[in-house]
Amino acid sequence: MSVLFFDIGATLADVTFEDDGSLTFRPRPRVVEVLTALAGVRKGVISNPGAGDTARERARAALDAAFAGQFTEAALLHWGPKTERGIFDGAVASAGVPADGCVFVGEDPDERTVARTAGLRTAAHPVFAQAAVEGRPVLWTRIGLPGGRGLAELDAVANAAEVVPVHVASDRLVLAMASERGASALRRAGFTTDPRGSVEETAAFLLRDDRPVPAPEAFAGEPPEAPAALESGLRASAAFAFAAGELAGAGPALLSLGPAPGGVYLAAAAGVPVEGIHLPGARPGHTERLLPDPALLSRPGEAPVRERAAGFAPGAPSEETVEAVRAAVTPEVMRAHVARVSGAAPLVEGGARTVRGRHAAGADNVLVAQALAGRFAALGLTVRLRPFTWRGHRISNVEAEHRVPGSDGAVLVTAHLDSTGDQGTYVDGAGVPRPYDPAADPAPGADDDGSGVAAVLAAAECLAGLLAAGRGPARTVRFVLFNAEEQGLVGSKVYARAAAAAGENIAGVLQMDMIAGRRGGGHTVEVHAGAAVSGPAAQASEELGEVLARAVLAVSAGLTVERITGPGDPAAGRSDHASFHERGWAAVAVSENFFDGAEPASGTRQYHRPGDTLDDPDHDTGYATDIARGVTAAALTLAGL
Repeated sequence: MSVLFFDIGATLADVTFEDDGSLTFRPRPRVVEVLTALAGVRKGVISNPGAGDTARERARAALDAAFAGQFTEAALLHWGPKTERGIFDGAVASAGVPADGCVFVGEDPDERTVARTAGLRTAAHPVFAQAAVEGRPVLWTRIGLPGGRGLAELDAVANAAEVVPVHVASDRLVLAMASERGASALRRAGFTTDPRGSVEETAAFLLRDDRPVPAPEAFAGEPPEAPAALESGLRASAAFAFAAGELAGAGPALLSLGPAPGGVYLAAAAGVPVEGIHLPGARPGHTERLLPDPALLSRPGEAPVRERAAGFAPGAPSEETVEAVRAAVTPEVMRAHVARVSGAAPLVEGGARTVRGRHAAGADNVLVAQALAGRFAALGLTVRLRPFTWRGHRISNVEAEHRVPGSDGAVLVTAHLDSTGDQGTYVDGAGVPRPYDPAADPAPGADDDGSGVAAVLAAAECLAGLLAAGRGPARTVRFVLFNAEEQGLVGSKVYARAAAAAGENIAGVLQMDMIAGRRGGGHTVEVHAGAAVSGPAAQASEELGEVLARAVLAVSAGLTVERITGPGDPAAGRSDHASFHERGWAAVAVSENFFDGAEPASGTRQYHRPGDTLDDPDHDTGYATDIARGVTAAALTLAGL
């Protein structure tokens, strides 16, 4: 008889640490149904709740609360890091069956690889646990939707089969994991399936290629879809060839999964650094990590968007709100916040420790997240850490909230807290060029995205001041700082996926990604509302952009607002707002004049370099303050202040 061992975070449940230290597990979609169907199978856990007995006791209590009666054998519960095979060997010993009679179910391909070295079978999602027990393969599969069939119909079929989507390319194409049983169910329902390779210990990415790919002249007189299809294929081939060349010598590291929006879908073997591939001329956000999510097709945010048909908020911000924003969001405040998170000043006011960077793989990342959580807590907000694992590193998103009972939705003010210096030039002791090392090399990220972090903190301080003065919003306001954005939007995808599974109602997301870079005479702020999939969320995002534009004019009249919408938006899918578009929520990305591709660019010249410091000549604190004021005023107006 087989024994199943499950990872918890992102596999069985979404995990939350409250500011009082308590721990909550919220079961992921389809997990309870899968566990119930496996009632006769012995089940255990291999998961890392953190160091110490207290962490393990809290994890056991949270497990029992979320999955009562499912994990009854204490000997099959194994707590600790999954970076070495020892914990898996211990699990096999506790099961009392041969290693190949044990199955490890976990989202992380690196952890599945370690489990394989110990002889266990693996599954990338609980939906495929039975397939792993029976030795049936699971494949990366392109699903085609014929005319007249919509995502809701596909959702109904997929959620009753061994199918888990990972990306919605359009209303005609979805990339998913599927067993042959799952694919057969899709075909019987009238959908097409195109299997591309085994999932096993791989992860999926979308790699965009921004280089021009002109169609041959022979297609000049053909219908528009003919050259478009050819261009898509040529672009995918070129992107894959470049990526494979960059990783030459690493063995069968990559598998092409076919054309994707603006590039190619890739399946990468565990540990392969796809995030470090930089195609010539690539624009920001050209790599996107794709995460499995049974709820991806349902787009839960669209229902409340339709109900909120009257729009977001009438008129411009009130005079009281404008006055409060100008008083709270100042150049001095913004500069002080950027200084702390970029290493120009101690991380904690009055302390001595400074940081070198905030890369997701660097030790300082965890310290910065803790310090930011502490700063939010000092404002009287409810703070939660949302932990997840990226390439063996336990890191967290940071959330701070002022909840309004009976609110019809939450207004989110967001940025990403991590940084990178991977486009800098580094040499070893002998003067030989070497790759960027996040453990040793600086990544101050003052603009990207220290400026966004500073703006979120300043907005939170503004709200705290209003609350102290007796003014309260009509809607919940939430401040969220995402981690591992530089690794393909990982943190925001984890966060939005969990919010959708929890049935949260999000009124709108205002994401700031680089707002301090300015050279030349330009004073433009880009507002990106474009989404890859049309529908209510795309329309609502455009309306949200209009609210923001009005707020900017009211509080920062010197700024020029450049509103960019539609599927051709150069920031579509490239910043953390896209993770909310995927679930049907209204969201915009706000940035310096950087994403739109205009030449000459007027954003920072130190993008992803160690020169992205507070003293960079391209870093304009006054400009960042103007943008932060506009976003803060928009958020407060949306919240009813």
